[in-house]
Amino acid sequence: MKKGFILAAVIAVALCSPMRAQDKEKTEDEGYKFTIKKEIPITSVKDQNRAGTCWCYSGLGFIEAELLRMGKGEYDLSEMFIVHNTYIDRAKAAVRTHGDVSFSQGGSFYDVIYGMKTFGLVPEAEMRPGAAYGDTLSDHTELSLVSDAVVKAIATSDQKSLQSGENGPLWVQAISSIHDAYLGKCPTEFTYNGKKYTPKSFYESLGLNADDYVSITSYTHHPFYEKFVLEIQDNWRWSQCYNLPLDEFMQVFDNAIANGYTIAWGSDVSEQGFRMGVKKGFCVLPETKSSAIIGSDMAHWTGMSAKEIQEEAAQHPTPQRWVTQEERQQAFDNWETTDDHGMLIYGTATDQMGNEYYMVKNSWGDYGEYHGMFFASKAFVRYKTMNIVVHKDALPKDIKKKLGIK
Repeated sequence: MKKGFILAAVIAVALCSPMRAQDKEKTEDEGYKFTIKKEIPITSVKDQNRAGTCWCYSGLGFIEAELLRMGKGEYDLSEMFIVHNTYIDRAKAAVRTHGDVSFSQGGSFYDVIYGMKTFGLVPEAEMRPGAAYGDTLSDHTELSLVSDAVVKAIATSDQKSLQSGENGPLWVQAISSIHDAYLGKCPTEFTYNGKKYTPKSFYESLGLNADDYVSITSYTHHPFYEKFVLEIQDNWRWSQCYNLPLDEFMQVFDNAIANGYTIAWGSDVSEQGFRMGVKKGFCVLPETKSSAIIGSDMAHWTGMSAKEIQEEAAQHPTPQRWVTQEERQQAFDNWETTDDHGMLIYGTATDQMGNEYYMVKNSWGDYGEYHGMFFASKAFVRYKTMNIVVHKDALPKDIKKKLGIK
């Protein structure tokens, strides 16, 4: 993390007692001020630009942070190498299921874990975004127009059989050529720091083990402490999540950060608390029911309407909503919580009211108050997290035992 970002997150004294009127006025004047409690080293913010590849940017950002944690040094890994291979696999899945598996730019963290184990990894310099069309950033708009049409035509055709040549199905060769044109050809061999590698041998040289990473979630429509396939469209590889009760799910976050492990975070970002503040550096879930607000100058907060509290939350800290397991499930079942965006959690902080936050690295380039990073309240994360991926050793020992993970 750059010093400029640390200095920007001005240290404020956490207020443990109820706010007095003059304290409230001071808070209104100061806006959001954060005290960083724990910050884990990560690599720089990247920009996915006009590409639906957050899953890959956040997933590889997580792997790069893992390499830092492991003492392997700083790496910049190629997103487009994983994206290219993943898109070809997803196209095959769409055709095999006659279009029942959607073909789109989205993906899951598992695509990165599966990808590095199956295809390997390459440095960013070997396959850069936008290089095929003279840019330094991705723009997959035209690629999707071309590739989506081809996959749809094959997947929904009434052909009795598909044509094949010496190198397999001709349509696969065609769709691969399209991705070669827009993303670049995947290297089969390259030199890094004076040594020759294949993508697989480069991955193996890093000391990573894809089997060390687990996906965790918390929903009641499946049994706790067991694995299930999370029912979202971009989980097209049908990867499984371990299911934990909500409070234990949140223990995983805190245990991971406390012990130096980052978290690949999949979340709904359509919530108002995200949209209204992320460019300012915060993401919150304000409590708008007066009956649930305790302390923090109760007379002030309980005398306001839900709309007024939302408006105030856009300016400075307010009491946060602490959802139940049932509320979280209802939001998932009603499509209020959707599979929107992948990011990286790498630290903890508090605001001047004492609300707890996680530090988040995004993949939208250098934007906002903290140059591509922001603070997400624990209340928001508790409610809107779809799933996370962590190293298995980031789990509390008792939870690890309950899940049968060694």
